[in-house]
Amino acid sequence: MSRFIEGQDRSQVTLLPECLEDFIADDNPVRVVDAFIGELDMVALGFEGATPATTGRPAYHPAVMLKVYLYGYLNRIQSSRRLERECQRNVELMWLTGRLSPDFKTIADFRRDNSAGIRNVCRRFVMLCRDLKLFSQAVVAIDGSKFKAVNSRDCNFTNGKIDKRQEQIEESIQRYLSALETADRTQPVELEAKTARLTDKIARLRQQMRELDAIKEQLKTQPDGQISRTDPDARSMATSARGSGMVAYNVQVAVDAKHHLIVAHEVTNAGSDRTQLSPMAQAAREAMGKKRLRALADRGYFSGNQIKACADVGIAVVLPKPTTSNAKADGRFDKADFTYIKKDDEYECPAGQRATFRMVTEERGMMLRRYWSSACPKCPLKAQCTPSGYRRITRWEHEEVLEAVQRRLDQSPESMMIRRRTVEHVFGTLKSWMGYTHFLTRQLRHVGAEMSFNVLAYNFKRVLQILGFEGMMKAMRLARA
Repeated sequence: MSRFIEGQDRSQVTLLPECLEDFIADDNPVRVVDAFIGELDMVALGFEGATPATTGRPAYHPAVMLKVYLYGYLNRIQSSRRLERECQRNVELMWLTGRLSPDFKTIADFRRDNSAGIRNVCRRFVMLCRDLKLFSQAVVAIDGSKFKAVNSRDCNFTNGKIDKRQEQIEESIQRYLSALETADRTQPVELEAKTARLTDKIARLRQQMRELDAIKEQLKTQPDGQISRTDPDARSMATSARGSGMVAYNVQVAVDAKHHLIVAHEVTNAGSDRTQLSPMAQAAREAMGKKRLRALADRGYFSGNQIKACADVGIAVVLPKPTTSNAKADGRFDKADFTYIKKDDEYECPAGQRATFRMVTEERGMMLRRYWSSACPKCPLKAQCTPSGYRRITRWEHEEVLEAVQRRLDQSPESMMIRRRTVEHVFGTLKSWMGYTHFLTRQLRHVGAEMSFNVLAYNFKRVLQILGFEGMMKAMRLARA
């Protein structure tokens, strides 16, 4: 093999073995991982086993396990079994752990038993970003995305799914009974294999019917009318594709608009984003250390109570209002075509008439004021306004909060474009790192810890890209000081 670069003989003995330090370049990111975790107070962060027991077999220090996991998520290695193999053959991990190689069960147990500590480490890194003045703009984009759970669709049950499945089973039983009757009439007595096979299929289907009846009884005790057999916290959720859905978790994030850092995140099993706006916006404001904040969201977050809760604490929300009325689609006037006259507490309609205040009603805890005009029956524009006798206008008691949201959106129409390019890229990156597959853990608490590792790895890479190796190492030294 002349004229090629040749390796060493496998049986060659070296006089002095190489030092692990020689294999790690001075600007290798694992040095930043080591510096960051070395700065953490594992006891204060709530990690189990941070204080060693006086008796029994010595355990691995939580900092070692945290290094293994952070390195794994930075390099798209989330499985405990794969991390076990990497600890035995990966020189960077050998350097990072001091040649320790915990088994996969120990690695998996660390992630399962330290959900609170892992989330606190993620928050600690966000605080470090805040200290580095990376959140100079008080603007965040909020969004949610569905991430698959371990639970398959076949192991998730609702009343509708059970009724449909039982109907299919009944049809199958009738088909097999007909085939069995035909076999009894036409099949020779000595060939009973087909009869036995059909009888066995019918028995199995009837057993499935009994199991589905038992699950239907259990559903009566579930507040949301769902049962997931594999992961009890996972829920069936609709997705953007028409008529589709998945058994998943709804991951909420708030992303800084300048550097696209995730400042707050939460894993929920609620299929809708409607109640998530205020909790996420307030969590983002607290994490960024800002008194006032502008939060950008899509129309799925539109909720009067949530917007009011944000306004009460100084968070200015910008999001479009969803169209819930068919008036515009049917060629009639929409509510936006009616002008509110604040000093008179009246609405002016497109025909120039005044809709005056008539009554107050309460719906879902909201006080609503109703307005209509006495001129409606004889109005020449009535056909363009309403098919009813009167066009009634509804106004929430805090409607001015929603009007302020619309004004902010009108004044900054680019806000929705900023929201899309800020937060949707983040979800695409996270799902790509996860391999477009499901979570590895089960139950909300453990899935939350797994998501925190993904968020920590994402933020870690972003800051390394922003500051560079030297800048990030300097930041770690300052944090330690």
